[in-house]
Amino acid sequence: MPRWTIDRPDQLKFGKVTALSVRIVAGRLAVLASEGPPTLEVTEIGPTPLIVDHDEDGTLTVAYQDLTWDGILGWLRPGSRSTTLTLTVPKDCPVQAGVISADAVVAGFENRTNVRSVSGEIVLDGVSGDIHADTVSGSVESRGLTGDLAFKSVSGELTVADGVPHRLRGNTVSGRITADLSLAPTAHVTLNSVSGSIVVRLPHSADADVTLRSTAGSLDSAFPELTKNGSPGSKTVSGRLGGGMASVSATSVSGDVTVLKKEI
Repeated sequence: MPRWTIDRPDQLKFGKVTALSVRIVAGRLAVLASEGPPTLEVTEIGPTPLIVDHDEDGTLTVAYQDLTWDGILGWLRPGSRSTTLTLTVPKDCPVQAGVISADAVVAGFENRTNVRSVSGEIVLDGVSGDIHADTVSGSVESRGLTGDLAFKSVSGELTVADGVPHRLRGNTVSGRITADLSLAPTAHVTLNSVSGSIVVRLPHSADADVTLRSTAGSLDSAFPELTKNGSPGSKTVSGRLGGGMASVSATSVSGDVTVLKKEI
């Protein structure tokens, strides 16, 4: 199995890459879909080297030796481990990308994409397929989403811009969730927070069953078809928009929940 130790700026080219796993601590990471040959370009790196492995089955791994995928959300070590790197692999390549405090951009993939962050910001640009994003306090921004996205965080924010999801699941304790959506016909959207606010923006012509719930926060809707219902300890705004093919549910314990109309 080919192995490289990267301790200075360098560029590598690879043969066939069938899966990618990359894990870094601080700095900047870009993982880009490309029709060209798979490449790794490291433009900055601290004193701790990166280890690069390319298995016979095509799995490419770029990581610090003691930073595992399963332990990345709880991994903190002293020392300078900042690096700036760019990886290009095929768009149908499954991707695992994990960062501690680094900012990351993942763009153009169509298969399975898993991202994890402690405090770093993650941007998913034009990523489709099956997407999972877990953070502690880091934010996740998705642009041009299609497919399925599952987001889980403690205090990190989720922003979905120009999304057309089939399934969208967002769960956070205190982070804000903002979703600007054009719903697929059978889309299923479920957003939950404890104290964070939730804002959903839908088209004027949306076809969806919508339910908003909050215990102590306010509920607001720009759609007159949605009606308020109240009971001790619980408030609900619900109703059907258009034919009601899709479903949208947003629930917060003490945060505000709002549904807005997109501008025509």
